[in-house]
Amino acid sequence: MSDVQKREVWRRWKEGQSLSEIGRALSKVPGSIHGVVKANGGFVPAERTRAKSVLSLAEREEISRGLARNESFRTIAVRLGRAPSTVSREVGRHGGRAKYRAAVADERAWDNARRPKSCLLQRNWALRDMVADKLAADWSPQQISGWLAGRFGREDGMYVSHETIYRSLFIQARGVLKKELIAHLRGRRTMRRSKKATTAGQARGQIRDAISIRERPAEAADRAVPGHWEGDLITGAKNSHIATLVERHSRYVMLVRVPGKDTVSVVNALTEHVRALPDEMMKSLTWDRGTELAEHQRFTVATDVKVYFCDPRSPWQRGSNENTNGLLRQYFPKGTDLSGYTQQDLDVVAFRLNTRPRKTLGYETPVDKLVATVAATT
Repeated sequence: MSDVQKREVWRRWKEGQSLSEIGRALSKVPGSIHGVVKANGGFVPAERTRAKSVLSLAEREEISRGLARNESFRTIAVRLGRAPSTVSREVGRHGGRAKYRAAVADERAWDNARRPKSCLLQRNWALRDMVADKLAADWSPQQISGWLAGRFGREDGMYVSHETIYRSLFIQARGVLKKELIAHLRGRRTMRRSKKATTAGQARGQIRDAISIRERPAEAADRAVPGHWEGDLITGAKNSHIATLVERHSRYVMLVRVPGKDTVSVVNALTEHVRALPDEMMKSLTWDRGTELAEHQRFTVATDVKVYFCDPRSPWQRGSNENTNGLLRQYFPKGTDLSGYTQQDLDVVAFRLNTRPRKTLGYETPVDKLVATVAATT
């Protein structure tokens, strides 16, 4: 992402937007947004500014024009009101008289000006070790900070704020506190969220007007005929996901690339794939209680396919899908970034599963089972 896009990411993150919301706004997958935010632990970086003493882009352009006229460094310096040595060093750093370009020099100087300061815990190893020991004993950063203030006072170099401790934990690039210490925090977050972030208005943990699995047709429950599917998401690194659909009768698998876990992204992706199937091949869909299908009614209107939801904490009610997700881990091990796979890549994996014999089918393949059943009913 460009610097402009990254600034927009941080602006929206500070406003409390989710990774998926930011991704949609910037036409990026949530995994890309997660990478930018995670690298800084969720803390909005301070905005960089130029020191008044450094050369500006306009001054560099004047230097470039002077070099084109074959002027001396002293002549250019007098016109800029700078020391001749300043102009000489500038030109020498960025290619010399023959190769100096103002825009390239300005960009390189901006990049080279990055001088991250070492944080307090990097400079004070005794304090760092004490903080690490207390974290390992399940103390919270706020408890550690308060205890240090009471034990040593705030002015003798043995005090650190709880915010600095969180930064040192969440920004692993600092190399101060080990990542394993995050597991000792009571909250399981691995990066800072904006104070404005809220779940208000989101149907978290519940799905409006959900149709219970108990209302699913008997033909779906006994796997008598094809066309009844089970669905779920498998999760990878960097907030990446793949939707998995399994036909209950034949165990035929479809994999769907989704740009995010939010309900808009998932419903749009599923709708596109389901519309490509013959009507008799998609009669119902059974899903768990995940809010990625909160807009199930929109899906039903677009596809004429009813969605039935499992009971809470009852994964066995989607047994075929759960089993298939386990098989898919051969191709997508846990911790894999799933955002890098194209739909064509997913189709190849689905084809491999669909052409492998399955014990539950009497060692027929899902493809053969489905084709034979469809042929017998037409």
